[in-house]
Amino acid sequence: MAAYPPVTLVVGEEEFLVDRAVRQSLAQARAALAAEAGGADGGDLHELEGSALTAGEINALTSPSLFGGGSIVIVRNAQNVAKDIAAELAKYAASPAPDAAVILTHAGGVKGKALVTDLTKAGAAVVSCPKLTRVSERTDFVRQEFRRVGRQADEGAVRALLDAIGGDLRELASAVDQLASDTEGRIGSAVVARYYRGRAEATGFSVADHAVEGRLNEALEQLRWALATGTAPVLITSALATGVRLLGRVGAAPRGANANALAAEVGAPPWKIDRIRQQLRGWHPDGVGRALQAVAEADAQVKGGGVSPEYALERAIRQIVAYRVSAR
Repeated sequence: MAAYPPVTLVVGEEEFLVDRAVRQSLAQARAALAAEAGGADGGDLHELEGSALTAGEINALTSPSLFGGGSIVIVRNAQNVAKDIAAELAKYAASPAPDAAVILTHAGGVKGKALVTDLTKAGAAVVSCPKLTRVSERTDFVRQEFRRVGRQADEGAVRALLDAIGGDLRELASAVDQLASDTEGRIGSAVVARYYRGRAEATGFSVADHAVEGRLNEALEQLRWALATGTAPVLITSALATGVRLLGRVGAAPRGANANALAAEVGAPPWKIDRIRQQLRGWHPDGVGRALQAVAEADAQVKGGGVSPEYALERAIRQIVAYRVSAR
């Protein structure tokens, strides 16, 4: 039995996860083929688009070579193969060639759906890479990335990294790798904040998220850290205002509104809409209005109407948390 799946089907639209799955499958097949060939380079590699695959080509590319070493074929966007080619692929998967590995990517969805079913029935190894659109899904992804690199990170670190980086999985994975290589010990929110202190706006939005979620101690800790590392107070009031306004705008939308459509309307990414909906669970519209007024007052004081911008910001954060709790 081969030490690698002879046929692997990677299904989904999450580009980073698809690319990673292909790389891992390729590395596994190459290592096994190299071992079988006694140290060769791991087989000939052929990569092509599904729409370009022609009749008989899959069998030709996987046929044993006179020089040995095996072969690896990567077919991108297999949903675009012609109907007769799809039948060939399914037939091949049921009886794959020895010393060969075929890796296919498929976007999922309706187009080419029968091919996914047929390849699965034929015994292909299936790797699912669905689009991650919810905050909880991206949070789980970051947790898994820390486990992948063998590092412990608390929930504050996971939240702080999402605040600093955003929703791009490639950037998040790269950030986890950097943190793992550049820091020691358990990773917490302070470590992430220190590492990404140059992202002033992200630091302000982290303060805002903690405040609207009612986490007073964390919000004040982030505030003090942001000010200590040079974040301008006006950026923090701007972030607080944005956070509270988004609560109001998302809260006023119909309950079943599509996240993508709502994101375009309010000017926020879809993953952020899911997080705001979670934040809204502790709020009443009256509380949102009062919180917005508190931020406006802090903004005026920060811009010259008060003696201490730090005091004004701390007072605004305490008021936001209080309005979340008291306005029912």
